[in-house]
Amino acid sequence: MKFGISYSTPYYGTDPDRLMAFAQHAEACGFESIYLPDHIALYPGAQVGALEMPSTLPFPDPLDCLSFVAAATRRILLGTGVLLLPYRHPVVLAKRLATIDVLSKGRMRLLTVGLGTLPREAAALGVDFAGRGRRADEAIDVLRLLWSGGADGVSYHGEFFSFDNLCVYPKPHETQQLPIHIGGSSRAAARRVGRRGDGYFPGGMLMPAERAAQLELARATAVEAGRDPSALEYTRWGSIVMPPERVAGFAAQGVTRIVVGATAADRAEQFDEMSAFSERFGLAAVDRAESDA
Repeated sequence: MKFGISYSTPYYGTDPDRLMAFAQHAEACGFESIYLPDHIALYPGAQVGALEMPSTLPFPDPLDCLSFVAAATRRILLGTGVLLLPYRHPVVLAKRLATIDVLSKGRMRLLTVGLGTLPREAAALGVDFAGRGRRADEAIDVLRLLWSGGADGVSYHGEFFSFDNLCVYPKPHETQQLPIHIGGSSRAAARRVGRRGDGYFPGGMLMPAERAAQLELARATAVEAGRDPSALEYTRWGSIVMPPERVAGFAAQGVTRIVVGATAADRAEQFDEMSAFSERFGLAAVDRAESDA
């Protein structure tokens, strides 16, 4: 099992020293990865499910934050949970992601994308809310095409994006593709995983039966698309106080990565929570053994 940690900028704040210290402590504790959330714009009355989001919550750009984290760390993988893909142009995004991956020497490897749930956020960015799923599908295809393209360029003509003989450099570090994980809590998201995703990171509010059904749908869709369902990573949200028995239960469900978040507001208490989790699962010892190998 792999373990990631989420840095919730809306609640932890945007102090750069705190973000740097958090990432460095997570790395020292042996966490595999650090995730940051995303919203481009909020508005009074914005709701995610039943939760109303104060319009003043700070959501700094997650990719800028991950670039900052990369410069302050040496091993921890960089992830988004989730990047709102329909609201970003894939040609620009291909450049930004590859640049972070190159500068971090191959650590921008846990990109997780989603569609977003706020209609007025989509409208402000000129995106048709009803069509954002199709737009995301095209964006994934464009990202992969651009990363794999050579000096002669690549061409694409779709519903939302169109270009001819385009070259985007640099390429990702020592590879032509970055993994793209799919986040979401719908069956449409599960089908997107099967058709295009390298991994599945479902939302945390699903009931167990629906969660299992969506995972099976993702795997079945992968088979229909001629893809290997066993190659899909399966990431789940967990609790920083979860016991080993709970982790074993996740593993039995096919989970390959658990992402937790510190619950304390105080920085010292957050660090204590992270250290206790690391000790409970021997993360630092595993990290040292892998480094020595």
